[in-house]
Amino acid sequence: MAQHDDGGENATAGSAVVKSEPPVVSPGTAVIPSDAFENPGLPPHRLRATDLDPHKDRVAERRVYTLFFLSIVGSLFAVASYVAFPIIPGNTMSVRLNTLMLGLGIALGLLAIGIGAIYWSKNLMRGDELTESRHPIRGSAATRERAVEIFKEGNEESGFGRRTLIRNTLIGALVATPLPAVVLFRDLAPAADPVAQLEHTMWAKGTRLTHDPTGVPIKAADVTLGSVFHVIPEGLNDKADRLEEKAKAAVLLMRLLPADLHISPGRESWNYNGIVAYSKICTHVGCPVALYEQQTHHLLCPCHSSTFDVTNECEVIFGPAKRPLPQLPIAVDSEGYLVAQSDFHEPVGPSFWERT
Repeated sequence: MAQHDDGGENATAGSAVVKSEPPVVSPGTAVIPSDAFENPGLPPHRLRATDLDPHKDRVAERRVYTLFFLSIVGSLFAVASYVAFPIIPGNTMSVRLNTLMLGLGIALGLLAIGIGAIYWSKNLMRGDELTESRHPIRGSAATRERAVEIFKEGNEESGFGRRTLIRNTLIGALVATPLPAVVLFRDLAPAADPVAQLEHTMWAKGTRLTHDPTGVPIKAADVTLGSVFHVIPEGLNDKADRLEEKAKAAVLLMRLLPADLHISPGRESWNYNGIVAYSKICTHVGCPVALYEQQTHHLLCPCHSSTFDVTNECEVIFGPAKRPLPQLPIAVDSEGYLVAQSDFHEPVGPSFWERT
């Protein structure tokens, strides 16, 4: 008998040795189902103190509606603080006090309603864990009816319909919470009628045209062909609200050949030897129209590319603006300085303001 190195006996000499191959296992069946762990399920429900003791249930309910009451108080306090502690221009302490009181009121309103809602859900609403299978977006009629039943059950479990004081204080807190924002955003609007504010500027008969920002008066002889001047009314730099006035009264001054101007009836005297002045405030959304093209005599607004033709009384030739730039009638005084003949004959700025 032939022997192998391990000393064991094999088949007779000359017979072939057959080696067994391990079975091929698909990667998808490599895990034996019996090795998977079982679903442990949900942990046993633990009753809370409010579930076991009616007295603690009532105490928790009082805490919830007290927090909702505090939310209402905080929101109303924020509104009252905004009125009681106004911001005084130039007084930094008034800004700090207004911000502090307003912030405290808003913080109390938001924190109280948030804490109250969380405390309500943790201590008074149903506390056991639930599982729900996913369903198609629109269910059958039976499913929809069941949804209504679930809504009713949720109402009963949360106590929203039964705990009327909590429900009413929550509704009150939700109504009061946006009040500070309403007051703040409302105060962003102009305090006065914007139509009247934009209808009149600092320009008046005899007001000299001056350089922006130096305030140096401009002589007609200084305005050469093709030049452009950024202009403000004389005395603007001395006003306390100069920025607000400049936003309405800023003007662009240019000189063209008188033959290049196409003047409509009634405006023959609004220019002086080809020198014209137009509002610098775009009639689209109020951006500064500050780009002048000497060859084409076009004014361009850099914000939305509205383009105005100076030779045709700044009519709109491109862009979203809907009306020409208002023209400032000008003349020359006895000393040769350029002066305004009057204010603008129409409101300056965006066209969405109502014009009379």
